[in-house]
Amino acid sequence: MTSIDTLWVLLCAGLVFFMQAGFMCLESGLTRSKNSINVAIKNFADFGISVALFWAFGFSIMFGLSQGGWWGEGYNFVSVGGKPSLAVFFLFQAMFCGTATTIISGAAAERLKFSAYLLVAGLASGLIYPLFGGWAWNGLATAAGIETMGGWLENLGFRDFAGSTVVHSVGAWVGLATILVVGPRQGRFPKTGKAAKIQGSNMPFSVLGTLILWFGWLGFNGGSTLALTPAVPGIIVNTVLAGVGGMLMAGLISLLQDKMIQVEPLMNGSLAGLVAITAGANVVITPIAIVIGATGAAIAHLVGRQMLHWGVDDAVDAVAVHGGAGVWGTLCVGLFGQLALVDTGLNRWQQCGVQILGVGICALLAFGSAWIVLTFLNRVFSLRISPEDEEIGLNVSEHQATTETYELFQVMDRQAKTHDLSLRVPVNPFTEVGHIAGRYNQVMDAFEVRHHRSVEDLAQIYYVTAAIAAAIENNSFKADQLGLEEVTNRADELGALARTIQQMAEMLQQRDQELIAVKQQLVLQQQKQQNGNIGTTD
Repeated sequence: MTSIDTLWVLLCAGLVFFMQAGFMCLESGLTRSKNSINVAIKNFADFGISVALFWAFGFSIMFGLSQGGWWGEGYNFVSVGGKPSLAVFFLFQAMFCGTATTIISGAAAERLKFSAYLLVAGLASGLIYPLFGGWAWNGLATAAGIETMGGWLENLGFRDFAGSTVVHSVGAWVGLATILVVGPRQGRFPKTGKAAKIQGSNMPFSVLGTLILWFGWLGFNGGSTLALTPAVPGIIVNTVLAGVGGMLMAGLISLLQDKMIQVEPLMNGSLAGLVAITAGANVVITPIAIVIGATGAAIAHLVGRQMLHWGVDDAVDAVAVHGGAGVWGTLCVGLFGQLALVDTGLNRWQQCGVQILGVGICALLAFGSAWIVLTFLNRVFSLRISPEDEEIGLNVSEHQATTETYELFQVMDRQAKTHDLSLRVPVNPFTEVGHIAGRYNQVMDAFEVRHHRSVEDLAQIYYVTAAIAAAIENNSFKADQLGLEEVTNRADELGALARTIQQMAEMLQQRDQELIAVKQQLVLQQQKQQNGNIGTTD
C-alpha cells in the first residue's frame, strides 16, 4: 500500500468503527427504556470481545496462510510492528468483525441474559465469522503482504465486495438462531393471533443511529477497495443512492399499507438498501444501484412480515434487513453485475449459481452451527432471563442500572401496593422525567394533606357520633359534657352539624331544667294541698 492508500483505509476503518455508535443508537431507540442501557452496553461489550478474539485467532483463520482454502494459519496474536500494510488491513477487518457481531444484539434484544449474549458474540466473532470469511475473502490478505491461495468459495468465483453475506448475513443468521432458541418477548404474540407492536422508547435516537450508519457505510464500502482508486467515488455514489432507493421504496410501501408513512419502515428500508448494495457496489452501474436498494427494502419488508406470521420476534428487524437484503444483494452480483468488473471468467448463469451456493453455505454454517450450539447451551443453563426480570427490565436485572423513569414507576408501584402516600420520587430538575417526577410529588403532597384532613374528619365524625350515642345511652344531654367544642370551631358542614347538635343539647338541657322546675312546683303544690286537707279534717 502507498501512504495515501494507508491513510484512506485508516480513515475508512474509523468510519466503520463509528458504525458501532450507530447500531447502539438505532437499537437502544427501538427498544423499551427499561432495556436501553442493556442494549447499549451489549453493543459496547461485543466490540471488545470480537476484536480481542479476532486478534487472537480469528484473523489467522480468516486471512492466514490458507490450508486448502478451508482455514488459515500462522497469524495468531497478530504482531504488526514495522508492517503498516498488515496493521491497517488488520484494523479494517477487525472493524468488520465487530459489525457482524453487533447485528445479533438488536435481533435478540430485551430477553437474552448478558452472559449468554457474550457467549453468542464469542461464537460468532471467534469462529463463525472468520471461518466463512476465510472461504470468501482469504485472497484479500495479499494486500497486507500475506501470500495465500484464497478461500475455496472465492476460488469458485463467489464475489461479495464489502460483505452483504460475509458480514451482514452472518450476523443475521446467528441472530435468527438465537431468537429461535430463546423465543419471543412477553406479550409480543398474544392469544388473539395478531402480533402486538412493542413501541421503541426514542425514535429520534434511532433516526440518529440510522444517519450514523449511513455515514459509516461510506467507509464500509469505500474502504473495501483497500486503496484509494478511481473506482472509490463511484462506489460511494452507488452506496448513497441505494440507501435512498431503499428509503423511498419503504416509504411507499408504508403509505400503501398503513395509509401513512411510519418511522421504522423508513429507517429499515434505507438500511436494507445499503446492505443490498454492499455486495456489488463496485460492479453495477448507478441506476441499477438504486434498483438494488429499492428491491432490497421490499424484500426486507416481506421477510419481516413473514417472520411475524411465523411468530419469530426480531426486536429491530435485524434478520430481515441484514439477512433478507444481504441475500438479495449477493445474488444481484450475478444478476446485474458487469461481468468484466466481476472478473471471475464465469458467464452470468454460472455467476448466479456460485452466488446462490455462497449464500446457502453461509446460511448452513452460520445458522446451523449457532442453532446447534445454542440449543445445547440452553439445555445446560437457560439463556433467557426470568419472566420477573423481563418485566423489570434488563437495565436493572442484569446491570442494576436504574433510570429516572424506572424510579418513577417503582415508587408508583410501591404506593399502589402499600398505600403509603409519604413516598416521593427522586427529582432531577434538568430532565423531562425530572419535571414529571416533580409534578407527581406535588400531586402526592396535595393528596397526603387531603388524606390527613380526611382522617381527622373521620375521627371527629366518629367522636361526634360517639358523643351522641353516649348521651342517648346515658339519657344525659348536657351540652358541656358532650365535648364538641373543638368540632364546633370548624367552618365546614361537620362544624355546622356539631353546633346544631350542641344547640339541640342545650335546648334539651334547658327543657330538662324547666321540666325539673315544673316537677318541683307540682310537688310543692301537692304538699301544700295535702297539708290543707289535713288541717280541714282536724
